[in-house]
Amino acid sequence: MADTATVWIGVDIGGTKTAVVLCAEPPAMLDRIEFATLPEQGPERAIALIKDGIHELLRKHGVASAGIGGIGVSCGSPQNQAAGMILAPPNLPTWVDVPITSILGEEFGVRCRLENDADAGAVAEQRYGAGQGSRHMIFLTMGTGLGAGIIADGRLLRGASGQAGEIGHVRLTSDGPVGYHKAGSVEGWASGGGMAQVAALAVQEAVRHEMPTLLAAKLRANGSVTARDVAEAATQGDALAERILQSTGERLGAALAILVDLFNPERIVVGGLAMRLGDRVLGPARRVMEREALPASAQLCRVVPAELGERIGDVAAICVAMGL
Repeated sequence: MADTATVWIGVDIGGTKTAVVLCAEPPAMLDRIEFATLPEQGPERAIALIKDGIHELLRKHGVASAGIGGIGVSCGSPQNQAAGMILAPPNLPTWVDVPITSILGEEFGVRCRLENDADAGAVAEQRYGAGQGSRHMIFLTMGTGLGAGIIADGRLLRGASGQAGEIGHVRLTSDGPVGYHKAGSVEGWASGGGMAQVAALAVQEAVRHEMPTLLAAKLRANGSVTARDVAEAATQGDALAERILQSTGERLGAALAILVDLFNPERIVVGGLAMRLGDRVLGPARRVMEREALPASAQLCRVVPAELGERIGDVAAICVAMGL
């Protein structure tokens, strides 16, 4: 690639993995590097790997600093977008007040932007995925955590402090699995991390009552059960796993009803677990949403899985680099 060509660099920081991508014509990527985030080790290791990854991609594709249009970082909230600072999100609890845009901007001599992963995902799906053609759309991450990005009348809704759309922090029940530092929250009930908590308790109860489940072996071997374990067991016909997926879907549906009543969207696009599980989670969610939300609003709202699939984090980070 010629040095004068404009490319964009995206950095998608998640609680499990981090990706560094290079893009010239979104949504297609020229190249990417991925590594485990390991948040328990703090931010220093991951930031060093992000820098190394960007340098490697630029060197590999013959891009000089002058050819970089911008760097975009997509990461979970809370964060301060104006200051470019990550503020210890639940899936990165050791990343306390990390000035990520200053770090990367100084390293590469180009403008770096930070954005909430749900907001960035909303723009990515509206522009290139399942939200194309919609002006009133909500995107839900539904990964390790659960956040929302809201497109209202064709524009990203940020709120007074840039924190609009934090449905994961809303409390659904007085007690329950913990998400976003709050027991019984939407994130606790309807995220991958929440599903793991629900599954561990359900498997322990099943073992006590001598009820068969494929998940018992996972719990014995690993001391925990993951959302992936639940999905795999459900695919093999495990009754307990199926009930956990249905319960997760129903809790998601309760959150969807709140969003429908508040924002009257024409489309809700769900990423993460919904992309992998489809109607096993979205079926119960739609039924609860239709029962709980205002009928006219629920009737016109389509709930669909994200179309960008596993690429969504990459494309979202590039949208941030381009200034959304």
